[in-house]
Amino acid sequence: MIGIRRPRATDFAPIRQLLEDSRLPVDDFVLEHIAFVARDDERPVGAIGREAFGETWLLRSLVVSREQRSRGLGARLVAALEALARERGVAEMWLLTTDADAFFASLGYRRRDRDEAPEAVRGTAEFAELCPASAILMSRSM
Repeated sequence: MIGIRRPRATDFAPIRQLLEDSRLPVDDFVLEHIAFVARDDERPVGAIGREAFGETWLLRSLVVSREQRSRGLGARLVAALEALARERGVAEMWLLTTDADAFFASLGYRRRDRDEAPEAVRGTAEFAELCPASAILMSRSM
């Protein structure tokens, strides 16, 4: 069974590799971005990250290994992050995606115009540089 837990320093390199394998941005990726790790008995098979700006969080780096996709693991990781966000008093979660908008819409996220993004989100490397201008901006109230 796949377990979800908080990250450890030893998770960084395997998660970075998962991100690279999935063609997700890693240029500014640091251990502190990882919120939760999904592990099988041997290695990380998924992760979700965030950047926190008070009551606003940027969901970033949701990744699931190819062999574990379509089994609900991505939704479990999002649920874990959202539960943590609610515990910490987060009002809104924002994200950028190039190809997972239908997945996030099924979890209650809605499309937003890029100019609606909070200033803190617009100031991130992910928003300003790493994701293409064609990336879809989405948000959800917590």
